[in-house]
Amino acid sequence: MQPPSQQVVSTPALSYTQMLERVRYDGAYPTRERAEEVTSAVLAALGRRVTGEERVELAARLPHQAAQIFTAQIPETDSLTGWHFIKDLAARTGGTLATTRWDAGSVLGVVAHLAGSDLLDRILAQLPSGYAILFGRAELVQAA
Repeated sequence: MQPPSQQVVSTPALSYTQMLERVRYDGAYPTRERAEEVTSAVLAALGRRVTGEERVELAARLPHQAAQIFTAQIPETDSLTGWHFIKDLAARTGGTLATTRWDAGSVLGVVAHLAGSDLLDRILAQLPSGYAILFGRAELVQAA
């Protein structure tokens, strides 16, 4: 048995139903079904971007069904900025850029809450520019 400090926490802070209700509330979606569609699309898109230990840790903090959607995606090797992430997601879902940006922010805000500050910092460090705002954070840029 591992000492308590080395055990992996695998109990998410929210159930999948609670996550969907939070997305529904934050995104002002009319139905739970719409919130679920948006959540699935955004989690799949994120699953194509996040790799390594951060991917494993985030999956452990997501509700089981959300983690399945996230980890079912094979990470892609191309590097998309936050803006290109939105454009790619809009093309895949058939949404407008504005609604896709709204959808991404509604879901990724909840994901940020579940990830916690330290893990989110590491995820953002691995992604190209433009993702912080999607997670509800300011984009901090170092001066040249």
